[in-house]
Amino acid sequence: MPQALILASGSSIRAQMLTQAGVPFEVMKPRVDEESVKAGMLAEGAKPRDIADSLAEIKARKISDKVPGVFVLGCDQVLDHRGTLLSKPETPEEAVTQLSALRGDTHSLLSASVICEDGQPIWRHIGQVRVRMRDASDVYVRDYVDRNWDSIRHSVGGYKIEEEGVRLMASIEGDYFSVLGMPLLQLLAFLTVRGVLKA
Repeated sequence: MPQALILASGSSIRAQMLTQAGVPFEVMKPRVDEESVKAGMLAEGAKPRDIADSLAEIKARKISDKVPGVFVLGCDQVLDHRGTLLSKPETPEEAVTQLSALRGDTHSLLSASVICEDGQPIWRHIGQVRVRMRDASDVYVRDYVDRNWDSIRHSVGGYKIEEEGVRLMASIEGDYFSVLGMPLLQLLAFLTVRGVLKA
């Protein structure tokens, strides 16, 4: 009997990736104060990749503790720009500020995924992508945010590469799925080995 999978995330793009890959799953969104966790870890000098990994594990554990015998997938993505961690912008002005700081420069997207079973992590992977943005004009950045705010407010750095945000890019080095927020290929390999998916 195939192992059940629960996605511990409210992310529509992660759910879409699993659906399009033919992965059976349910969604249960955990209640986690992500900003407090980030602030505490940053105060302790944690690296961005460790913060992404910890948040993904916390989300998976939170749901896994309630549903024994089920694989629970937790995910998190952070943006590392020269050692500074960028989060989802809270206002259009913050999105403009973030994008203005990123343009003409390179940053890293770190997409962590952790699977827990019976409250314990049994698999984890962090996909890293290097993104270089073109030096877009002030006018374009402002107009981009105005046109896309309802969508980009849910994305670290204030852009979505699968939408108009691709026009902000000069180059991308790494896995496309990790840009979207989940190392899908590595996840599918694990689920296949463990019998959730047919080989």
